[in-house]
Amino acid sequence: MPAAPTFDLAAAHEYFAADCFNKAWDLIEKPERTPEEDRLMVALNQASIFHWLDRPDCTSENLSVGFWQASRIQALLGRSDEARRQAETSLNYSHSLEPFYVGYAYEALARAEFMAGDSAKGHEHLQSARRHAASVENKDHQAMLLKDLDSLMP
Repeated sequence: MPAAPTFDLAAAHEYFAADCFNKAWDLIEKPERTPEEDRLMVALNQASIFHWLDRPDCTSENLSVGFWQASRIQALLGRSDEARRQAETSLNYSHSLEPFYVGYAYEALARAEFMAGDSAKGHEHLQSARRHAASVENKDHQAMLLKDLDSLMP
């Protein structure tokens, strides 16, 4: 059994939950990635979720966002089934949250369905996302969500 760490484990989880998320996001935004960077992007996202799960202050909001990012990554990699699965997990965590988070979970579902070639389901999820976006009170958040939804139009 490994020795107990000599550092603050809670602080490490707090740091790496955000750091891994942000590094994965940097790779999402990179116009061209190598296969190794694609693998790293997936690993960083999963590490972020792991670190959140080991934090006592982990909330449904944190997990909704983490699994939304996982879905986006899988969509970027052309894996519609896995993108759908991660989006469904995001939606499961978002049901009790503000419309912004629910809207983004539906955005992820719409993206996965459009990618899989099911435009009927894609449009159904897109409409659900737009309904939730209409209820977002923070106008900056609403604009961000609507911009992402507009980018989905096939």
